[in-house]
Amino acid sequence: MIVTRRQLPSLAAAFLAAATSLAASVTPASAAAKVQRVVSPGGIEAWFVQDATVPLVAMEYAFAGGSSQDPADKPGVGSFTANMLDEGAADLDSKAFHERLERRAIEMNFSVTRDYLRGSMRMLKENSGEAFGLLKLALTAARFDNEPLERVRAQMLSSARRETTNPVSIAGRKFWEQAYGTHPYARPPNGTLESLPAIQSADLKDYAKRVIARDALKIAVVGDITPEALGKLLDDTFGVLPAKGNLTPVPAVEAAKPPQQATAILDVPQTSVNFGGPGIARNDPDFMAAYIVNHILGGGTLSTRLYKEVREKRGLVYSVSESLIWMKKSSLFAGSTATRADKAKETLDTIASEIARMGNEGPMQKELDEAKSYLKGSQMLALDTSSKFASALLQYQLDDLGIDYIEKRNAIVDAVTLEDTKRVAKRIWGQGLLSVSVGRAAQAAAPPATGVAPKAN
Repeated sequence: MIVTRRQLPSLAAAFLAAATSLAASVTPASAAAKVQRVVSPGGIEAWFVQDATVPLVAMEYAFAGGSSQDPADKPGVGSFTANMLDEGAADLDSKAFHERLERRAIEMNFSVTRDYLRGSMRMLKENSGEAFGLLKLALTAARFDNEPLERVRAQMLSSARRETTNPVSIAGRKFWEQAYGTHPYARPPNGTLESLPAIQSADLKDYAKRVIARDALKIAVVGDITPEALGKLLDDTFGVLPAKGNLTPVPAVEAAKPPQQATAILDVPQTSVNFGGPGIARNDPDFMAAYIVNHILGGGTLSTRLYKEVREKRGLVYSVSESLIWMKKSSLFAGSTATRADKAKETLDTIASEIARMGNEGPMQKELDEAKSYLKGSQMLALDTSSKFASALLQYQLDDLGIDYIEKRNAIVDAVTLEDTKRVAKRIWGQGLLSVSVGRAAQAAAPPATGVAPKAN
């Protein structure tokens, strides 16, 4: 959420922080085999890991919908709705609702992706009843009062104004427009300076009514609670929701065919560059091979090919990374970096050349072996808190990977061969690039003040 929240009372916040810190010492690997499917008496299903190490409960959940359900002329409705769900419900106005949360150190958040309205909640075990009760009010009886609505609108507009002069934001927005044109995925999830003033309370209520329903609800819970107690809370909280949502169908779409290059002039010190192209679906048999190739190419560590070629060898940028993005109706590979205006073309040419090399040749066996080792070892380190573990379990559900995915993942990684990676590298990274550059025109860049070679930005 973009809305600034009041600070939790110091004692409650300190206790929750201490519990979270202690929970971080628990290795989720030991809990992975204990992932169980809990079905409440009313039929609400959740993936659940019972862990009594600390008296803490974390829940992540998602409703199908997301920003792809925004009206075409009002991007930002879903995000606006998410920002308003905890701004008062039933007989509690915004102030009273937050006081109830803060009094019990309950963390409640809502957010929107292109495909989902997501929520998270974290609480002490002793406060779980009150936490779930407040969540029920937020989901079923949000007030959308005028005072918090205008406050949230002002905050969203302020963020939108900043983005109009931020090259990173502009490049990101233009890249999605370049990739998806008029498809709902191209719309800015957080709205625009034009759309946000037009969004009214009725739009938020309509969005909530269409999206918040049981038929496409996924839930993950990790913490100190019994399956029986959890089942009752699930029924009390989610059982009263409508059985079925009313979503606008979103068509499947492939990202625009590369190569395509776009530029935008903005008088800023650095040029922001976004690049990418069509990706791979999460349920594709070659997905893990692609995931490994992506890690080798630009997956975020300091040993990737892009980092070595663009940063270490040429000193063109401070950092460069690239990732796979998969959604319900499409997929991308996408990366970003920033450099001096007079180095923007060289930077993009180097990135394009290195990606083409990966597409033509694929990785080497040594790179594959090292990537496998890293990905297997880092998996459990990435799940070192109850909240992270719950978030991962939710994502596995959204990706339809099966409740035993954590147990199977290392074997799936090990099964990828060099031939697999070469095949998928050619398929994804051998087609050229979509790219967007936002910054000064190259000829407008000032030359170095001295004869000293320019340093990487």
